[in-house]
Amino acid sequence: MPVLVNAWKPDAPWVEEALREAAFGELRFIPYSSNDVYLARLSHPDHGEGLAVYKPRDGENPLWDFPGGLDRREVAAYRFARLLGWPVIPPTVTRVDAPRGAGSVQLFIEHEPARHYFELRAGDAHDEALVRLAVFDLLANNADRKGGHVLLDPEGRIWGIDNGLCFHEEQKLRTVIWDYAGTRLPAPWCEAIARARDALTSEAAEATGVVELLSGRERRALVARCDAVLANPVLPEMYPWRCVPWPVV
Repeated sequence: MPVLVNAWKPDAPWVEEALREAAFGELRFIPYSSNDVYLARLSHPDHGEGLAVYKPRDGENPLWDFPGGLDRREVAAYRFARLLGWPVIPPTVTRVDAPRGAGSVQLFIEHEPARHYFELRAGDAHDEALVRLAVFDLLANNADRKGGHVLLDPEGRIWGIDNGLCFHEEQKLRTVIWDYAGTRLPAPWCEAIARARDALTSEAAEATGVVELLSGRERRALVARCDAVLANPVLPEMYPWRCVPWPVV
């Protein structure tokens, strides 16, 4: 299967602008997803054509333990990563003018589908990036980090996609990234977490993008998770309750 090439790159300074303003072209339905997901071809007058993953809110299947509007959590995950200063979530925006209704639009990351987490963890070339993604998921309370949600781009960067099941106020961490349990977080990462926690607590301007997408209880739970990680900056062992999503890829 050929790798899809995206002319838009995640570190382009205009990429969020392009995702927000570009006209939608062809939509290609992505099968085997829990909700409606489309690969969208976008066209911008200044930035040309690019590819994005579009998840319309009206295409979500109801969940008993998460309220509707998972697209907002996709955007909140990106904004929280930005608040931390960690490029682990692809640029993601909200579009209300999308073809099938309001939803999230996330930059498509070029990748080889066969190179998922269970392939990338072999050896140690990606250990640091995978550990940082594991820390992000611990903080964001990601309830669905499958192996196929971990991508390697052509520049060798690791990205986490499909982040709609994040930020629940109750403990719901479910992930396949348990291989690094016991790893101590570097001091600069703890400093970034502390800065993000303080910004969320004070509702500082730089945290507005996260605060406006979470309920008060969800925000307080996020702050509490930051506090817990800072008090013991070590990746935890597997929990004795359900802590791995299914399917794992």
